[in-house]
Amino acid sequence: MLRKEYPRPNLVRTEWQNLNGTWQFAFDDYNVGTVKRWFESGKTLDQTIEVPFVYQTELSGIHDSSFHDFVWYKRNFEVNENWREKRVLLHFGAVDYRAWVYVNGQYVGMHEGGNVPFHFDITEVLNGENEEVTVRVEDPSTDETIPRGKQYWLEKSDAIWYTRTTGIWQTVWLEAVHAVHLANVKFQPDLDRGDCIAEFEIVGSYAGVVMDVVISYKGQEVVTDRIKVQDPYIKRAFHLLNLNIFRTPFHHDGWTWTPENPNLFDVVITLVRESQTLDTVEAYFGLRKIHTERGMVYLNNKPYYQKLVLDQGYWPEGLMTAPSDEDFKKDIELSKAMGFNGCRKHQKVEDPRFLYWADRLGFLVWGECAAAVSYHPSAAARLTKEWIEIVERDFNHPCIVTWVPLNESWGIPAVQYSLQQQAHSLAMYHLIHSLDPTRLVISNDGWELTETDICAVHNYNHGQSDEIEKYEAFKHSLATKEQMLRSQPARRSIYANGFSHQGEPILLTEYGGIAYKIGSDQGWGYTSVNNETDFVNDYRRVMEAIYASKIIHGFCYTQLTDVEQEINGLLTYNRQPKCDLEEIRKINSMWHETIIQD
Repeated sequence: MLRKEYPRPNLVRTEWQNLNGTWQFAFDDYNVGTVKRWFESGKTLDQTIEVPFVYQTELSGIHDSSFHDFVWYKRNFEVNENWREKRVLLHFGAVDYRAWVYVNGQYVGMHEGGNVPFHFDITEVLNGENEEVTVRVEDPSTDETIPRGKQYWLEKSDAIWYTRTTGIWQTVWLEAVHAVHLANVKFQPDLDRGDCIAEFEIVGSYAGVVMDVVISYKGQEVVTDRIKVQDPYIKRAFHLLNLNIFRTPFHHDGWTWTPENPNLFDVVITLVRESQTLDTVEAYFGLRKIHTERGMVYLNNKPYYQKLVLDQGYWPEGLMTAPSDEDFKKDIELSKAMGFNGCRKHQKVEDPRFLYWADRLGFLVWGECAAAVSYHPSAAARLTKEWIEIVERDFNHPCIVTWVPLNESWGIPAVQYSLQQQAHSLAMYHLIHSLDPTRLVISNDGWELTETDICAVHNYNHGQSDEIEKYEAFKHSLATKEQMLRSQPARRSIYANGFSHQGEPILLTEYGGIAYKIGSDQGWGYTSVNNETDFVNDYRRVMEAIYASKIIHGFCYTQLTDVEQEINGLLTYNRQPKCDLEEIRKINSMWHETIIQD
């Protein structure tokens, strides 16, 4: 199955070439490939694999879940003849975990970090005929200091841990650019002023270059500007609303982005020198603001109740790689059909194509990253590096409203009392805010929070339907701010030592996990039911406890789908509904928004 959709939807060029498909492949269990120079042109590998699916998956054609810490990839390709006068960039969407890349036997670069994209300019090593790319990958199976998320460090998946992902798991592609081209663009909407602040970075000799920027809304041009390029970094504020009340967020049909009305502005950026077009890119952004005030989350200056679903982003045939672009869209459409307005993408940096569909369809996203298991200075450094690259990649997606750098004290197991680990939590919180002033940041989702924009609490203690006393205790623990903050749902304090609630909104960001077995599926959940009627009734029972709370200002239900041994999804692993989705939507729509006062 060839994943052929454009891989970078918020910065699009027309001249590109997809390198997904059949590659040569080899395991290198004794780590001899470098010494034996497997990267040399003409040397063949002993297997084949379907990229971008990792060898552990069915869609890869290999389907081997055992440990292989070193693997190699190789394929031939041809460069379009029209690209001869251009620079050629080789892009990787994501490779887990370290990658060394060779083209025509020559080393072109290395990247560490399994969740983020990277690229190399390979122009100087192309031979003009039949080209060859080779990739060596190292993925330490048992190293607990690398950001691994839900990927288990033992061979057989178990409990909340899943099969590992090794190697290339997102699209590989080529791109042709002029020597002078746009390297990056960031859009920072300013809703209160009706502006969009744009930052442009240009590569190459910009003498005599002008940049044309055209911003449109549903085909109507609202900004046309020509800028003389005098520096490789350009920053401009473009006014969008022009005193037109019908465009503002105060009008019901305004131009803002929300899950209900996902309005987007289209942007075309062109670099020109002496009437010659050097570069043209297409992009988009949404006029969207997220902030907190009076103990609530506000979207576009209005209180907004977030109804999220926990989404692991796994598929039975492809693990972390969706079988097709349509699968991203389908997950969002199914979630919205159940009355959810967003998701928390759990322990995974999702493919940009998912974010594209969330932008287009109107779906909030909490962006998370794979966590390390243990704390070590090298683990802290690795997580820091990846978060810098995550924010860089995803800055322009209006769907993302919150960043979640740490979860349930994974990677910081002693954060309750360790000043060093508390410092790491604080460092991640402030680092992300320093990179992105437009979104909320949660310091440690679940418990043992330090400084944070949302008090995010996890509580699965609702009990079985016949455990009345346990359910009443669960309901009581959610009822007021004082009871929420005193609760220890996992025998852990809500805030780490030395930290306390400072008025930030309180959300229940993990709960539920009701197991309902379909067919021959085997597995577990936090509670269980035996039939569809009980499944819907138990979901309603848990939701009624949340709706009765005077302080909870949003939730995230665990979870969207079954995953491997977990059968606690609203959908099966194959995305089949476990009940009438309209029944879930009705329950999710029971809540009526009120102003919550401290």
